[in-house]
Amino acid sequence: MANTNGAFGLRPIGVVGQAANTTGATEYRIAYNNSNAIFQGSPVIPLAAGVIDRVGAAAGGTVGLVGVFWGCEYVSSTTGEKIFSNFWPGSGADSNFPVKAFVYDNPLQSFVICSDGTLTSESAARAHVFANANFAAGQSGSTTTGISSTTLAVGTIAATANLNLRIMGIQDDPSNSDFTAAGIPVIVRLNNSFNSANGAIAGGTVSTTGV
Repeated sequence: MANTNGAFGLRPIGVVGQAANTTGATEYRIAYNNSNAIFQGSPVIPLAAGVIDRVGAAAGGTVGLVGVFWGCEYVSSTTGEKIFSNFWPGSGADSNFPVKAFVYDNPLQSFVICSDGTLTSESAARAHVFANANFAAGQSGSTTTGISSTTLAVGTIAATANLNLRIMGIQDDPSNSDFTAAGIPVIVRLNNSFNSANGAIAGGTVSTTGV
């Protein structure tokens, strides 16, 4: 039976180890004239201008990830009203006010993300734990729901050091346990967190290799 999961980007579910799980988001800024839509659950990067943008928006996608975007607040340039949104639409902000973005940026934050294709079987899927992987559709999402369509690209799973995600496990979910179909909930952490003391080095290149 096919899985019920659709793509939803990265959802925070806990932290690695025994640290307190506050699942707190930090405030960052988006440039008011940034025309790139950023969806809830999308990975974001820091820019030299002191603002964030969606993954791959600079330096050929090699910038370390600052975290996962969860929503924003800005003043509408049309109505003058404060807008709270789970995605940044890419326009519509009054330049006299900041565009505030809320980002899950703890380097130890763990997330769940859907696979973009089959993982063959449960045993084959669990054999990928501690490997690395990249995103599929890392920049896209729905302008109706504001939710990211980012998924884990199964075809990229490898020990390769410069991949964005470290696979930490498979979430137990009876409604999404058909390993022959897309939509398996994979537990991951950001492999090249910009905020990590040793998770990313110059240029955002990941300093750890998967197994």
